[in-house]
Amino acid sequence: MMGNDEILMPNQLIIGEQRYAEAINLVLASAQHELLIFGQDLSHGDFSSPQKYVLLQQFLNKNPSSYLTIILQHTRFLLEKFPQLLSLLATYKHKMIVYVTNQSAKHEKDCFILADKQNYIKRILIDQARFKYGLNDLASTSLLNIRFKELLNATHDVVAISKFGL
Repeated sequence: MMGNDEILMPNQLIIGEQRYAEAINLVLASAQHELLIFGQDLSHGDFSSPQKYVLLQQFLNKNPSSYLTIILQHTRFLLEKFPQLLSLLATYKHKMIVYVTNQSAKHEKDCFILADKQNYIKRILIDQARFKYGLNDLASTSLLNIRFKELLNATHDVVAISKFGL
């Protein structure tokens, strides 16, 4: 197990919620064109923090063709505790989409983020803060990209923002 003052090292098993949130920041900050996020509900990893909001907003503003795709198993946290992401969705609806899985994908217990098909973070089990992340790791991201496409096929709904709200 690593001490709190050690540097996050890619491609190693890392433990801890704070370290997980820090590694997510690294992966989000690395994204230039495409972010793919799969998670249970985004309640882990400090997603509702102002820092994550800024990182996501910077990503969406960086490049005219940047695109954010999120697949969630549940939307309760998003709808009740994460108004910043809903605000981004309202502002950048042309550059981002949030899907909800169907029942067949509700049993998945991991989560991951892919940035530009080369950087990733993968939490092994949602209930345990054990994860790996990698930068410029095309082999790992290739497999996760295939998995993301499979999960995309297991979605049944989209979180939509209209001028009247959700």
